[in-house]
Amino acid sequence: MQNKRRLVRFIAAFAAFFGLLTVAAPMFGASKEKVLHSFGGNDGANPYAVSLIFDTVGNLYGTTVEGGPSDGGTVFQLIPDGGGKWGEEVLRSFSYDMGNGGALPAAGVILGSDGALYGTTSNNGAYGHGVVFQLTRGTDGKWTEKVLCNFRDPKDGVAPFAVLTVDSAGNLYGTTIAGGSDGYGTVFQLTPGADGKWTEKVLHSFRGTDGRGPFGGLIFDASGNLYGTTSSGGANPGCLKYNASCGTVFQLTPGKDGKWTEKVLHTFGKGNDGATPDGSLILDAAGNLFGTTYYGGNGNGTVFQLAAANGKWTEKVLYSFCSVSGCTDGVNPYSGLVFDSARNLYGTTVVGGAAGDGVVFKLTAAAGGKWSEKVLHSFRGGEDGAYPVGGLTFDATGHLYGTTEGGGMTGNGTVFEITP
Repeated sequence: MQNKRRLVRFIAAFAAFFGLLTVAAPMFGASKEKVLHSFGGNDGANPYAVSLIFDTVGNLYGTTVEGGPSDGGTVFQLIPDGGGKWGEEVLRSFSYDMGNGGALPAAGVILGSDGALYGTTSNNGAYGHGVVFQLTRGTDGKWTEKVLCNFRDPKDGVAPFAVLTVDSAGNLYGTTIAGGSDGYGTVFQLTPGADGKWTEKVLHSFRGTDGRGPFGGLIFDASGNLYGTTSSGGANPGCLKYNASCGTVFQLTPGKDGKWTEKVLHTFGKGNDGATPDGSLILDAAGNLFGTTYYGGNGNGTVFQLAAANGKWTEKVLYSFCSVSGCTDGVNPYSGLVFDSARNLYGTTVVGGAAGDGVVFKLTAAAGGKWSEKVLHSFRGGEDGAYPVGGLTFDATGHLYGTTEGGGMTGNGTVFEITP
C-alpha cells in the first residue's frame, strides 16, 4: 500500500526533514461518479489540492502539483459547455527555473473579491522556499502572474502547502510546513499596500510542543479567531520525538497590539483519538470544529469533533476507518470535510474501499450521538481515478466535485463529479 501513498508520504518526509470511538458499518449507495477531465501530463498531473472552487458562472478552478510543459505544476480552469462536457484551459504552468514564480502548487487557489486567483507553491521562487502568487485576468482573456511573497529564509517560513484564507480587509493568511524560529512551521499574514506591494508578517512560529508541520489551511470564526491543525508534535509523552505521529488543533486570537496568541485546543495521540491531522477544519453554527486524522483510531484515520464548553474543548471521534473487513469503508483521510444543508459530513480517503484506491464517504448523525458512514463511491484505479487526496466541493444542486491524484486515462489524475 505504500506505493499508493507515494505523494502523501513524500510530503510528510519532506516536512520531517525540515474521545469516544463510534464504529458503524458502512452503507453502500447508488451514487454516480462522472469523470469531467483526465489529465494527460502536459496539461497537468497529480492534482493534490484541498478542494476545487467555483466562480459565479460555474467554472471550476484548481491546481496540479506536477505536470505542465516544465513539470512544475499548473493552475487550471474547467469550463462547462452546457451539454454535460467540460473543456480545460491551463491558466499558469510553473517550472523549476529560479525566480519564475515557484513550482509544485500543492494547495488549491481561492478567488478574491477583485476577481483574481490567489495561491501558493510549495517549492522554488526567488529563494527556493515557495511563493504566494496572484493570477489576474486581462481584457484579452489571458492571465498574468504576480508573486506577492517569496519565502526568503527559515524565519519567515518554508514550503506553504495549504490553501490561503482571506479576511474582509483583503489580507491573506496561510501556513508553512517548515521554517520559523524553531523550524517547525509558521502561520503568516500578507497585507496589501497602496503601492501594490504586499507585506508578510509571521503570526506564530511553532515550537514542537504546540505542534509541528501545519499542512492544513486556516479558518476564521465570527470573532476573528483563526483555527488550524499541525500534522505532528504536541506536548503528550512521545509526541516530541522526531516526526512523531500526534499533532494538534490550535487557535490563534488577535490582540489589540497586533500580536496573536496561540492556544492548543487538543493534542492527539491519546489512545484511539486519532493522529496526524493533515487537513483543514470546518466550523458549524454552534462553534464546533470538525476534521480528520490520517492515522489513529483503528490505525487508519478518523473523523473527529471538538466542542467547547466553559472554555474547555472536548474531542469526540465520530468515525474510525477500517472498521469493517477489507477496509471497504476507506483508509487514511487526508483532506478536511464539507457539510451539506442537513449537517451531513462528506470527505475522501486516500486509499481503502472496495478496490483499495480510495473512497468518497458521507457521515450522518444518528440517535444517541452516533454517526453512520455511507460510501458514495469506491475508486477502481482505472479511468475513474485513484487516490483522492483532495477534498470535496458542492455546487448549487448538491453535486460533489473533487480530484484524484492518480488514475484516469493516462494515470495522471482526474477531476470528478459525484451525484448523490
